[in-house]
Amino acid sequence: MVLADSFSLAYRTVRSNKLQTGITVAIIAFGIMALIGIITAIDAMNSSLRDSFSTMGANGFTISYKERFRFGNNNESTKEKAGQQTKKSNLDKVITPQQAELFKASFKYPSLVCLSLNGPGNVEVHYKNKKTNPNVRITGGDENYLQINGFTIANGRNFNQLDVQTGRNVCVLGSDVATKLFGDYASKSVDKIVTVGGIPYRVIGVLKSKGSSAMLRADNVVITTYNNVRRLQDASNSFTIGVMANDVQLLNGAVNESTADFRAIRKLAPTEADNFVIDKSDKLAETFIGLLGSVQATAGAIGFITLVGAAIGLMNIMLVAVSERTREIGLIKAIGGKKKNIRQQFLFESTIISLLGAIFGIILGVLVGNIFAMFLGTGFVVPWAWVIGGILMCSLVGLAAGLWPAIKASKLNPISALRYE
Repeated sequence: MVLADSFSLAYRTVRSNKLQTGITVAIIAFGIMALIGIITAIDAMNSSLRDSFSTMGANGFTISYKERFRFGNNNESTKEKAGQQTKKSNLDKVITPQQAELFKASFKYPSLVCLSLNGPGNVEVHYKNKKTNPNVRITGGDENYLQINGFTIANGRNFNQLDVQTGRNVCVLGSDVATKLFGDYASKSVDKIVTVGGIPYRVIGVLKSKGSSAMLRADNVVITTYNNVRRLQDASNSFTIGVMANDVQLLNGAVNESTADFRAIRKLAPTEADNFVIDKSDKLAETFIGLLGSVQATAGAIGFITLVGAAIGLMNIMLVAVSERTREIGLIKAIGGKKKNIRQQFLFESTIISLLGAIFGIILGVLVGNIFAMFLGTGFVVPWAWVIGGILMCSLVGLAAGLWPAIKASKLNPISALRYE
C-alpha cells in the first residue's frame, strides 16, 4: 500500500462518516471563525485609526497644552527630563492666542505652520427647512489648517488672511454636512447662508470626503477661523499648533527646533520641564492600536481554547473509529498492510477533518470581520499571517489528535482484529 492509497482510503472514510465529520468540522470552524473574525475586524480598525489620526502625514506634528487622549504614562511627553523641575504655575498655563501667533511668526524652519482652536462638538446646522443631527463639530483654523490636516477643497475657496484676522462669519462645510443640507446639490452650497448653533455663517467652501476617517467623523465638521471660534461658547481655551515639515527627513529637526522656540515663548527656564506636549501625527493611532493588541491576544486565547476542545473531540472520534473499524484494520494487515500504513491512514483522516474545519472557519471569519470593516469604510481586509497560522495550527491539531488513535490502531493483532465482533 503506497502513500496515495492511504490518503485515498482516509478521504473515502471521512466522506462516508458525514455526521461525525460534520460535528468535528463545525467545532473547529467556529473556533477559527472567532479567531480570524476578531483579527480581521481589528485589522480594519487599525487601518481606520491610522487614517483617522494620521491626518498630517508622516512629516507632521502638533503642539498642544495637553494630549487630547491619555492612556497611562507617555514616556516622550509626560516624564520630566533629567535635572528639570516642573512648576505648578507653568502646568496651569494654556496656549494663548498671543503665544500661538508669535510661534507662527517666528518659526523659520522649512515647514508649514497652522493654528487651530476646538469649538463646540455637538451643534446643529440649519439651512432653510433642513438640519443636521446635533453632533456636528466646529473647528477654527487659519489659511494653512486645511492643507496641514489633510483636507481638500471640492468647491469654493480656502480661508484668506482677512477672514482669519477679522474672524468674520464664514465657514467651510464637511462633505457629510453639505450632503445633509443640500443633497445632490452640495456643490451649490457656496455663498449660501447656513445657521451653525444658532449663528448665521456664509459658506465659502465645501470639502472633499475623507471617507476612510470614519471613526473620527472627519466629514461631519464645520470649519471656520480660530478668531471666530474664540467668540463661541464652549470653545476650548487653549490653542493647538500644527507643524508640517517640508520633508519627512526634516521631522526630527523640526520637533527639536519647535521645542526650543516654544520653550522660549513660554518663558521656561532651562531647569523647568516642558509644559506643553508634542504629538507626532501617528502617535495617537499607535496608542489606540497598542490597546487593540490586548484584544488580539484575547482572540488568540479564545481560538486556542476552542482548538484544544476540538482536538479532544477529534481524538475521541478517532478512538471510537478504531473500535468500530477493528475488523477493517485486521483485513488491511492480513493482505499485507504494514503498521505505518495504518498510522498514515488515521493521521490523514484526522488531518483532513481538521483542515476542513480550518478552511470553513477562515472563510466565515474573513466574511464576518469584513462586515465590520464595511461599517468603518475601509477596504477588504484579509489577515494573511493569521490565515496561514490558522491552517498550520489546525494541521498540528489534526496530527496531535490522530497520533494516539493511529498508534493504537497500528498495534492491533491482525488475527484478533479479524475475529473482533
